[in-house]
Amino acid sequence: MDQPAAPRLPPDAVKFLIAGGLATAVNWLVRFPLSTVLPFIAAVAIAYMIGMVAGFLLYSRWVFPRTTTPLASQIGRFIAVNIAGGVAVVVFAPLLAQAFEGGGLDQGAAQAIGHGLAIAVGAVINYFGHKLITFAEPAAKRLEGG
Repeated sequence: MDQPAAPRLPPDAVKFLIAGGLATAVNWLVRFPLSTVLPFIAAVAIAYMIGMVAGFLLYSRWVFPRTTTPLASQIGRFIAVNIAGGVAVVVFAPLLAQAFEGGGLDQGAAQAIGHGLAIAVGAVINYFGHKLITFAEPAAKRLEGG
C-alpha cells in the first residue's frame, strides 16, 4: 500500500519562511542592546522597524524578485502591512511580558519570551499581508493571466 506523498510547500513559501525567520531574528536580537538605553516598549518598536528593513530587503530581492509591482507601491504596501503587524507586536509584547513576570519569571526572561511570542503574532499578520497585498501582482496583470 503506497503512502500518500507528504504535502510540500512551494519554493517561495519556504524562502518566505527563511527570510521571515532571519528578519525576525534581527528584530528579536537587536532589542537586547536597545533595551540597555531605551525603555522596553521603545526598544521593541525600534527593533521592529530594523527587522522591517531587513525583511523588505530579503523578501523583495530573494523571495519575490519577479514581481512587477512598482517599487514605490511595494514599499507603501510593505509599510502598511507592517504597521498592522507592528501594532500587534507592540500591544502584545508588554502584555505577554507582564503575564510571564506575574507567573514568576524574572523581568529579563519575561520580556524576552513575551517579545518573541508577540513577534510570532506579527509574523502571521505579515505573511498573509505580504503574500496577498505587498508583493501581489497588480490587478491588471492578474486579469491578463500573467
